[in-house]
Amino acid sequence: MGSSERSARERAVEQEQLLSSLLAERDGLLAVLDRVLALGGTAHLIRDAAGADAGFVADVEGTDQAVIRWLAGNRTNSLQDLVVPRGQGVGGRVLASGGPVRVNDYVSSSSITHQFDGQVQREAMGAMLAVPVLDSGRTVAVAYAALRGPGRFGDDAVVAMQAVARDAAQALRLADRAAASRDTAVAAERARMQTSLHDSVGAMLFSIGAQVRDLRITLPDNPLLASRLGRLEMDVSAASRALREALLSLSDATPERALPIELAEHCRSFEARTGVNCRFIQLGDVAPLDQERTSLLIAAVREGLLNAEKHAEASTVVVSLGEHDDGVGVAVADDGLVREPVVEPAGSGLGVRLLAEKAARLGGRVSLVHDEDGGSTLRMVLPTPTRQRRTR
Repeated sequence: MGSSERSARERAVEQEQLLSSLLAERDGLLAVLDRVLALGGTAHLIRDAAGADAGFVADVEGTDQAVIRWLAGNRTNSLQDLVVPRGQGVGGRVLASGGPVRVNDYVSSSSITHQFDGQVQREAMGAMLAVPVLDSGRTVAVAYAALRGPGRFGDDAVVAMQAVARDAAQALRLADRAAASRDTAVAAERARMQTSLHDSVGAMLFSIGAQVRDLRITLPDNPLLASRLGRLEMDVSAASRALREALLSLSDATPERALPIELAEHCRSFEARTGVNCRFIQLGDVAPLDQERTSLLIAAVREGLLNAEKHAEASTVVVSLGEHDDGVGVAVADDGLVREPVVEPAGSGLGVRLLAEKAARLGGRVSLVHDEDGGSTLRMVLPTPTRQRRTR
């Protein structure tokens, strides 16, 4: 075999190994960005972490029960989709206590209830350990480890299981955030489709309908043509109704999605109109707001983008949305012209002053900051209704 041929084969092997590595990384990323894969993978990790014969995970539904969805090492389907109410069995005690629960022999333990003895016996399980998967102190899932036959899970097993539970909680947060991003992207696409249909098809149908009515009016002495134009007018009217129904279905968005979708759309419109790079960043989850607060925050972003377009000569604009200690806020920051550093609580422009007055009526605030390194930031923070009530 020549050296060139050997070198080519070695390169091929290296490329194959690199591809395998990339595919493994992709699978790992997908696993944490998908709730089902994340918890399914957790069930497999439990066996190694706790030295168990079987691992399984229950998803918490509501506040009073968990449902076992993901299993590894099971021999039967007796535990699959088993509903575990609060306080019942090992998992139910975890829901009630918020801490780890372990038994050396499930069916003979006096510390738990025994509604599920039959299912556990069919799996020949004895010792069992369960820990909560916690997110901000709230139990979102229950992770179980089990041995076949009597035995004992020591403190090391509890520590190992709690580590797995922490990783699972992080994976769930990533999965939920990814799902939220996908939902927001889908809703934004629906909004774009709605606008496109309204501006193109809607305008076309209106124009056709108007021309048909004009023809029918100007041709009163031709009953046959007038009849055909009448039928055409009814068809156009029916098509317009169908379009309106389609637009209504496309506009279906939950309140918590409405604000980020609207702000992202304004960023896209600004970038398309000006050619200036404009990014929207959501800094964590934001609770749904009422219409008045939502509209005012959107108006603040519009004003900030308008100022950046008219005065900033910026190369980049960033719009952010997030929760603050005292409410929900938006900010529009640009890297435009260098100005004297100044903070203007009510703003110098009429638009900003009006925003400040409206925000003040709701207990909020507006500031316009010109940075010494160039650029400016318009910020509005509004208290949520619950926080506003507590401060009164």
